[in-house]
Amino acid sequence: MSYYQALGLAREPFSTSPDPAFFFRSSSHMQALARLEIAIRLRRGLSLILGDVGTGKTTLARTLLANVPQEDGFVFHMILDPLFESEYQFLTHLSRLFGVQAPGKSTLDCREAIEHHLFQGGVMEGRTTVLIVDEGQKLSLDMLENLRMLLNYETNEFKLLQLVIFAQMELLARIGRIRNFMDRVAMRYLINPLSEQETAEMIQFRLHSAGLAEGRALFTPEAIRAIHHATQGYPRRIALLCHNALESLVMHDTSLVDEGLIDALLQDEVRWAREAAAS
Repeated sequence: MSYYQALGLAREPFSTSPDPAFFFRSSSHMQALARLEIAIRLRRGLSLILGDVGTGKTTLARTLLANVPQEDGFVFHMILDPLFESEYQFLTHLSRLFGVQAPGKSTLDCREAIEHHLFQGGVMEGRTTVLIVDEGQKLSLDMLENLRMLLNYETNEFKLLQLVIFAQMELLARIGRIRNFMDRVAMRYLINPLSEQETAEMIQFRLHSAGLAEGRALFTPEAIRAIHHATQGYPRRIALLCHNALESLVMHDTSLVDEGLIDALLQDEVRWAREAAAS
């Protein structure tokens, strides 16, 4: 029997996989999601979502995909790891992603083929093409410059490509080195860590989403306070620590995570880090 079943849960509540069903809608994430949908529906071009590691950017991207109906004429494409060896490799990858036939043998051929495809879809057929780039901090200057040129494709009323980049803060310095790139950002948003109250709400939301009965709690308020202090409100860190706490409940045949259990887990992490550094 899995540990979550032993605790009266139907599913793993604290997986770090980007499952939209477990996406906790904090005020920061909800505002980012709402503004993204508006920017995409108005076809304004480039949206930039920034946040540190573990703030929920990838889950937000997957939730955006789930929220915007495909039948409304939106066509989504996603690049999960934007590492490419050359401009041509990048553009041919985009061509295949968009379904462009025979993009050509040069970067110029690829850009022209992509432009024709976007014009055909956006103007002649009324579709909205959305490209989501995750891990945007990995984009090289060449790749960013190519994206900037693709954003030049537009009608008098709207951009032909809707581009959403999710990235860590380090991307800002790279963007600053490309002339006129920041001028093309129609929407920008910084995702902040969760407050202590939001940390408590996230933990309870995930437990209930995994099948925990209403009115039942597995974490004391003191434990949640210790979790928030240790994780600084970063959702991925919260999920990892809570997962370890529930495993410990099962191993010790207890039913409630308290502050002492969290402290013990944190001390184990410190000891492990020291041993790893010494080896």
